[in-house]
Amino acid sequence: MIQFRPITLSDRARIEQYTMPRGLYNCDLSFANIYCWSAFYQTAWAEVEGFLVIRFHIDGGAKRGYMQPVGDGDFKAVIERLKEEAATAHEPLRLIGLTDAAKEALQRDFAGEFIFDDNRATHDYLYRRADLSLLKGKNYQPKRNHINRFVGAYPDYRYEPLTAPRIEECIRLEQEWCRHRNGCIEEGLSAERRAIHEAFAHFEELGLQGGCIYVGEQLVAFTYGSALNNHTFDIHVEKADTRFEGAFTIINRRFAEQLDERFTLLNREEDLGLEGLRKAKLSYYPAFLQPKHRAEQPDTAQRTCQRLWERCFPQDEAAFVEQFLVRHFRAERMLTQKVDDRVVAMLHSIPFSTAWGRMRYIYGVATDPDYRHRGLSTRLLDSAIAASRAAGDAGLFLIPADSNLRTFYAKEGFDGDVPVRFTTGDDFDFGTGCEAFDRAMIYWFDAPLTPPEELHADLIHEH
Repeated sequence: MIQFRPITLSDRARIEQYTMPRGLYNCDLSFANIYCWSAFYQTAWAEVEGFLVIRFHIDGGAKRGYMQPVGDGDFKAVIERLKEEAATAHEPLRLIGLTDAAKEALQRDFAGEFIFDDNRATHDYLYRRADLSLLKGKNYQPKRNHINRFVGAYPDYRYEPLTAPRIEECIRLEQEWCRHRNGCIEEGLSAERRAIHEAFAHFEELGLQGGCIYVGEQLVAFTYGSALNNHTFDIHVEKADTRFEGAFTIINRRFAEQLDERFTLLNREEDLGLEGLRKAKLSYYPAFLQPKHRAEQPDTAQRTCQRLWERCFPQDEAAFVEQFLVRHFRAERMLTQKVDDRVVAMLHSIPFSTAWGRMRYIYGVATDPDYRHRGLSTRLLDSAIAASRAAGDAGLFLIPADSNLRTFYAKEGFDGDVPVRFTTGDDFDFGTGCEAFDRAMIYWFDAPLTPPEELHADLIHEH
């Protein structure tokens, strides 16, 4: 049994003995991030077989995960220990933040035992510090223009290091930032807020460095971060008063200017799949994006789904199927039909929020070719409709792959030909892979007076 213990400030030196020298770029391995988010993620750590192992609860929910072990020992041996650790909690082993090399090692040493995912929304953005401090060249002309407008509008602005006496002002600016976002009551923003306050409470102990922009005596922007390794600095937080155009641009540049020259790279962390944040991060032209792969031991239900999917949809790449299994598969969402105690048909009923309330998206409807034309899909649809009605949903929708299926679903009560746009937060394609064919049929329990011209469906995230 591995003895994990909670993260404390006194653990910093020991943990950084593993993380700092190895040149890893994953922002989640910054001690300041580990510590400040530990209450949300219920983080714990241990030393196993010569490796640092970080255990946490994925998205702050019930499922436990482990960061990629960091060390110089036998990688296969530490993974075996973690498999045993996860099994004692009756969970599969879930490994997060894997480098390309670690993923390849798992595929080699544990062939067929894991399924993998590479979520673009979790990639870290790495920039050359010189690029952000100098903003040279045509690509950065818009950034220079922002700064010039800011300086022209506020010639009395000044940059100051973020030190203890300025923390109260930063907290007030953060509170104002939250006030314009419904008080940051949404779970992710609320957790970030707690992490920021934890960072300010232990600013020096966590090795944090930051900067502030003032216009006259008014604080209009601040940022802070910490060393990720011996040549990479991680920017944890950047906040600005958006009434001051160019405030984000100028705090970004001025902070990069004053950093120690040993930091040749800046990690500006993830975009979380948010379109606006992605656009902003790409506008600074990253030197590279750091993938953070995820590996998971599939359980029986996932394996059942995978086998049936591959048999019914051979055109789908294995990586796509694994992506679905890791990100969006839930056993309670999968309805199945069995013949001789073997699952031969399935569908997935996935909750989405729409303008008409919660609706279920019917996805991955599949029947083993040897068992078709027995009414199995009809029974599954009837069960899905009944469960959705009982749950108080507004209705169900699906995307038929061809005209024959459209005819079949029409007989089951689905109607319409409505363009649908999915928002998932992780770039997963719930459609056909071609927007021109992402047209939904809808089963209404209480049809609206005016049928929708387009259906916007936002994935409801469930831990």
